[in-house]
Amino acid sequence: MKFIINKSMLSNIIINTSSYIDKKDVSSITSHIFISAKDGILNIKATDHEIGLAYKIKNINIQVEGEATANGTTILNIIKGLKDEDIVVETMNNFLFLRQKSAKFKLPMYNSLDFPNFPTIKEKKKFVIDSSMLGRSLKKIMPNIDSNNPNYALNGALIDIKDDYINLVGTDGKRLGLYKLDTPTDKTEYSLIIPKKAISEMQKLFFDDVEIYYDDNILVAVCDNFEFYTKLINKKFPDYQRVIPKEFHSSVMLQRDKMLEGIKTINMICDRMTITIKPNSILFESINENNNEAKTEIESQNNVINDIIIRVTNRYIIDFLSSIESNEFKLDYNSVDVAFMLSSEELLNIIMPTIN
Repeated sequence: MKFIINKSMLSNIIINTSSYIDKKDVSSITSHIFISAKDGILNIKATDHEIGLAYKIKNINIQVEGEATANGTTILNIIKGLKDEDIVVETMNNFLFLRQKSAKFKLPMYNSLDFPNFPTIKEKKKFVIDSSMLGRSLKKIMPNIDSNNPNYALNGALIDIKDDYINLVGTDGKRLGLYKLDTPTDKTEYSLIIPKKAISEMQKLFFDDVEIYYDDNILVAVCDNFEFYTKLINKKFPDYQRVIPKEFHSSVMLQRDKMLEGIKTINMICDRMTITIKPNSILFESINENNNEAKTEIESQNNVINDIIIRVTNRYIIDFLSSIESNEFKLDYNSVDVAFMLSSEELLNIIMPTIN
């Protein structure tokens, strides 16, 4: 195999695929990227068996067709250090060589035939949705998704497909985020759980016209220049509808910028606080930690008769306020010791109160 490619083009592809390699076991072929040069097309793949990405680059100067593998971390480090000029990539005697002028690098390869096959879209259902809209919507519930929860279902987002809308749900057990995406569907009610890592990668990819396919175990996204897949989480997601209170005793509209101002003041020394919403102001007080105290009060005309008091982890409200576009949001409330709800347009968060 031998081809010539510009450094910046190769660097961008290797950087994007580096998130998909197995960094724990360097003896595994999944610590390598797969490179194929054939019919004028360069294919570069990476996978850790759970998630994978393949790029297809056309109009490459391929001089000798073939396949290769190389350690993903090593090749990335090499390419980063090269000048923004053409690189010659070729195989010889079971080694991969990278050359740029007088610089030459020799990397060991594994047998390319041992590289895992990517799943196909054959016999998979098509997910009828605007992919960029899906990516933006998932971003709104990302903060609510846990990372290392023993209940593995909570380490992903639920995609709950209904007749004419889709509910996107994430929860870590202390808070729940739900975004209702009004979009045409194929009228087939279905649900699947996408791992958090896969959602993070989807944010980087889902801008072009992407077609999405799925079955019980795998989700595949394809477009002209890349193919992405992730294994799905085959666990039972909590009944999120039961978590959402059916009624509230009090509701008030609040200003995003004023809330952020108060929360960030307390956040300087403490990660939990008490918020008291009064008719003419909002009081923010730290929940005592290591004898540190903080307090600030902001003028605000609020449509409340009785004070509303919530005790909360600061980050939970900051995450919600960072996920909305409007400067106005709604707080629904029952009492200080039960969950309250924040909502703006199609996004809502159910948040459990913190315990002193």
